[in-house]
Amino acid sequence: MPLIRPTLIFALALLPLSVEAQSLAIHAGVVLDPGSGTVLQDQVIRVEHGVIQSIGPHSKQPDANPLIDLSHEFVLPGLMDAHSHLTVSYPKNDIPLEEIYLQESNAFRAMRALMNARELLQAGFTAVRDVGNSGQYAMVDVRRAIDRGWFTGPTIVTTGKMIAPFGGQSHGTSPDIGRIWQYEYIDADGPQELREAVRQNIFYGAQLIKLILDNSPYHYSVDDLRLVVAEAHKAGVPVAVHVYGGEAADNAIEAGVDSIEHGFELTDAQLSRMKVKGIFLVSTDFPRAHLELIGTGGGELAEQPAELSRAIIDRLRRAWRIGVRIPFGSDAVIDVAGRTRADMVFDYLAVWREAGIPPEGILRSMTSETAAVMKLDKTRGRAVPGFAADLIAVPSDPRVDIEVLRKVDFVMKDGRIVRGPDAHAREQ
Repeated sequence: MPLIRPTLIFALALLPLSVEAQSLAIHAGVVLDPGSGTVLQDQVIRVEHGVIQSIGPHSKQPDANPLIDLSHEFVLPGLMDAHSHLTVSYPKNDIPLEEIYLQESNAFRAMRALMNARELLQAGFTAVRDVGNSGQYAMVDVRRAIDRGWFTGPTIVTTGKMIAPFGGQSHGTSPDIGRIWQYEYIDADGPQELREAVRQNIFYGAQLIKLILDNSPYHYSVDDLRLVVAEAHKAGVPVAVHVYGGEAADNAIEAGVDSIEHGFELTDAQLSRMKVKGIFLVSTDFPRAHLELIGTGGGELAEQPAELSRAIIDRLRRAWRIGVRIPFGSDAVIDVAGRTRADMVFDYLAVWREAGIPPEGILRSMTSETAAVMKLDKTRGRAVPGFAADLIAVPSDPRVDIEVLRKVDFVMKDGRIVRGPDAHAREQ
């Protein structure tokens, strides 16, 4: 049975993604499917036209040509991040977001997003949900460029401009300057403005509506949020809300939003209602070291990092115990010299471990649970026949040491190899 050795995988990686993927077979030492908990030893994964066609014992497979030799590797679905801001990065200082509006064009921010997206794919993240701060719909264009095969990148679900009561997420802006936050927020107060904001985002290509709930002393009512949910759901678009807790979170839960982002101050009662209603918690569990790096440009995230870190771990532990569905989300938006966006994302694993989440649970959150909140769970997030061939491999068992995810050495996206043991993804 012919084998494709690591030195030849590079040649496969050079194939353009815009060309239909060829038929391939992978000899996997172990296949893990976190969504079902299935563990299969010594398997052959057959891939046709970017989709997993079959998975079966190596000993019973007829000759396959070509065969990718991952017989000493653990193969699992590609990782996913449900909360990312790919077009923006906070430097390690006190620059507020509004200053970035004056310094960076939409095109520049789109190029940063493409860089971050490619780095994440190389690290094993085959799908990313971008939740805003992308200027004038820059992420929609990045997503379209990747979808057309112009560039190698993960599957991306994009939010348009974030919708908020007057002021976006700005504070203390001079009235002489004007509403500069509208570069990437929509002020919407009242039913008609909310309806128009939802429709504007969908018109310009948003696949997710995101609202800001508790950035100001005022927030949306239950009726406001029900209107948004109804309007978005009629178009087949889910609704995510940025909220920490309190009455604003009560309103979001009562209105039946699809996901709560952050939720650092959620009570057990609120978490229990979320479980009953099937509302996801995209928990963005910042490591303390990240909180200490953010600086005052990060607003409330920069205040009392030790206390907030303890609250984050406690809330994650309680949410897991109660049984809330928790897709993995990072919100990693800090520039650190010598570290990629993916490096920063993997720092979150330590928080999950400290909260007592078992490796199997972390893997499920980073694959099938995130696919569910991204509305991709019918086609991605599983290592099973019929699903997209978005696969990664690591050299040892992540159920024993979850940190091995930092050592992804093989990435397949839609049936095409973008990273192999001795290969680099094609530069386009």
